Amino acid sequence: VQLQASGGGLVQPGGSLRLSCAASGFPVSTSAMDWVRRVPGKEPEWVAMIESDGRTEVVENRITISRDNAKNTLYLQMDNLKPADTAVYYCSYNGFRGQGTLVTVSS
Repeated sequence: VQLQASGGGLVQPGGSLRLSCAASGFPVSTSAMDWVRRVPGKEPEWVAMIESDGRTEVVENRITISRDNAKNTLYLQMDNLKPADTAVYYCSYNGFRGQGTLVTVSS
């Protein structure tokens, strides 16, 4: 199993970002997956999940989780970003987290 998150960067408050998580070794189309984020010195925080049947749950309505089965990739769309969203974001499958991507929200 490999998970590679990307798409992070510096964005101004109120902006948007779409994070990607390229997966290999299993099919995202039939897998439950999560996005979590971590601020240094704090416990990881769950952000969003997608079930194997496609149902989704998110921590806030300005966040959307989706997947592209053909690309075997998971996405996290975040709108109206706030400084409190600054963190390293990881995608997770079956307890495994790959390399994260840093999101910094600052003016």
